[in-house]
Amino acid sequence: MKFITIGEILLRFSPPNYEKIVTSHNFNMNYGGAEANVAVSLANLGVDSTLFTVLPDNDLGKSTLSYLKANDVHTKHIIKADGRMGIYYLEEGVAVRSSQVIYDRKDSVFATYDYQNVDMEEILKDYDWLHLSGITPALSLNCRVLIEKALVAAKKLGLTVSFDPNFRKRLWTFEEARDVLSAYIPYVDVLIGIEPFHVYNPDGTDAKDGLSMQPSFKDQDRVFKAIAATYHNKVIARTVRYVHTGTNNSLMAYLHMNGRTYESKLIRFDIIDRVGGGDAFSSGLIFALMENMPPQEAIDFAVASSVVKHSIHGDTNITSIEQIKSVMNGTGDIQR
Repeated sequence: MKFITIGEILLRFSPPNYEKIVTSHNFNMNYGGAEANVAVSLANLGVDSTLFTVLPDNDLGKSTLSYLKANDVHTKHIIKADGRMGIYYLEEGVAVRSSQVIYDRKDSVFATYDYQNVDMEEILKDYDWLHLSGITPALSLNCRVLIEKALVAAKKLGLTVSFDPNFRKRLWTFEEARDVLSAYIPYVDVLIGIEPFHVYNPDGTDAKDGLSMQPSFKDQDRVFKAIAATYHNKVIARTVRYVHTGTNNSLMAYLHMNGRTYESKLIRFDIIDRVGGGDAFSSGLIFALMENMPPQEAIDFAVASSVVKHSIHGDTNITSIEQIKSVMNGTGDIQR
């Protein structure tokens, strides 16, 4: 299947060796961004992947294109324009100290570009799968126009659409996100993550009542069914994370498909770099669905994909199918 995603790619700066930003004089640079992370991860798993974005028409833009091409991501739909590239600073958590992010992406070239004349039908006509994130519409009204055009075009052309809400409280409020993103969900086939939506049971009661950050299988099944009844999504999935320390977590996930809810294995692991773990889950799930894996195998593969990413520096899960399956099956011996 041919995959395309739409979103901003950022420069990421982080102090080395878990230093704090306030005390560091050196920064490592990587590329990041939710949608780009998914595209790069899928390309490394062998999927034909394309990223649509806007980059500054300067050496930073050229460097970004080189990074994408080096990871086999197609760049033919990328627009170059005058403007600045978005940046974020990451202070990596360790032990009891959690990670911290500072955004410097306001008025970036991607956020300010005028998408009115972009023909999304022409761009999407050659693809089978479109992936979007709730981060993009949080950036600007222009970006909301872009996402709305993409959803309408994808629906008309019959693409499979996956969507990760990716709520970022430093970009917009929960209420703004809920109101904007809830309007997108009827277009979505594969919903990855369930916040910040507010859905109700058929009897009118709140479907989220009693649902904690670590829901029981019964609670999660109830919420999934309420969402599916409201929005008619084909697949819904979410992760559940247990934080033991800043560098040691456990992860599992739930998947709702064909009217049934599945629960993954729980995997405990040490963390090298947490950022991009959710995107690695998305790419793992998308790959599994593309490969028509059985639901239980699909959700186990997606969780293992996320776990592998936590062992890799940078935003992106540059790994292999074999490495993911090794973690999924609990076989971590050296590969000779």
